[in-house]
Order: sequence, then C-alpha cells, then structure tokens
Amino acid sequence: MSSARIYQPSKDASQSGMARTKQWLLEFDQTSPRETDPLMGWVGSSDMLQQVHLEFDTREEAVAYAQRAGIAYRVEEPHKPIVRKGLSYSDNFKFNRTAPWTH
Repeated sequence: MSSARIYQPSKDASQSGMARTKQWLLEFDQTSPRETDPLMGWVGSSDMLQQVHLEFDTREEAVAYAQRAGIAYRVEEPHKPIVRKGLSYSDNFKFNRTAPWTH
C-alpha cells in the first residue's frame, strides 16, 4: 500500500473567506511517474490513488482511518494564522502617527 499525507489545507489566496480550511484531508502520495501521451501530449498516470482525496472533520479521525486501513501516513500540522492589526483608512491621516506620512 502507498503512503498518504494528512493535512489541513490553507486558505485560498484568491479568496478572503476561510471555506474548506476546517476539514482535514488524506491524500495519497505519487507511486508511479507521470507519462506524456505521444499523440495528444496529455500528462497522465496509471496510479488511481492520486485521484483520491478523503475529507475528515478532525485529525484524529483521519489518523484512525489510516491506521484501520493499514496506510502508512504522515501528519503535517497547519501553520498558525497571522493575526493582523485592523486599521481603518482614517488612521492614515491621524496627527499622532508614529511614522511620518509621505508620498
């Protein structure tokens, strides 16, 4: 059996929301190299497990599934989100700014 990666996906760069970042994913690693079709030029593989993406509510559920199925796995911990200080547009024009306002 091939190995798998268990991780929590990061936020999509093109969106501001946090959708699809709460689930934990189990994805199988690539076991065979990708091949280029000589006629069409498409890239494909005979490895069907690369198409499998399993979603779980918690990391423990994903680990338990991998252990039950006998899948070698590695868990990648999510990065901590950076907490940004909220500023309003009017803060750019305050008289008591710590840095000078220049163009």
